[in-house]
Amino acid sequence: MANKRKKVNKYRGHTTHGGGHRKKRRGAGSRGGRGRAGSGKRAGHKKAGGVVISGSKGFLPRRSFKSIKTVNVSFFTEHRLNNLLSGGKVEKDGDLFVINLKNIGFNKLLGSGSCSSKIKVEAESFSRLAKEKVQQAGGLIVESGVESEPAKSEQAKSEKNQRSNDQEE
Repeated sequence: MANKRKKVNKYRGHTTHGGGHRKKRRGAGSRGGRGRAGSGKRAGHKKAGGVVISGSKGFLPRRSFKSIKTVNVSFFTEHRLNNLLSGGKVEKDGDLFVINLKNIGFNKLLGSGSCSSKIKVEAESFSRLAKEKVQQAGGLIVESGVESEPAKSEQAKSEKNQRSNDQEE
């Protein structure tokens, strides 16, 4: 008698692999699965608690925060400053290297490491330690791109006064 059993029994292309309907073989009996199994979008199939799965807590949209690119004062070695100078990213004013952090892709200066060169750094923000280290080396830090609040309010007041004067005439 010939053997009628197939040699290969891998169920390729068969969704349930011989387990019957898709809902079977989930375990947990007639519950239809454990935990939050199933979409729960059909009538009568809502999951307990009424919690919406999508939109998890604790995540912020990417547009809501500004990424801060930091660099330490130890980054600005004599060799690196000369390379940046030849690349046109840094200017030299006498013995002082003038660095605009925005031009080299950073916006905050941190104080890790040591600073041996005289540098003038224009940065959006910087740490207290970075300022001390740059000043000890004979350089200075200038805050750029951030207008102080009193200056903004004075400017707004002067514009408002000018508009009111124009309307009176």
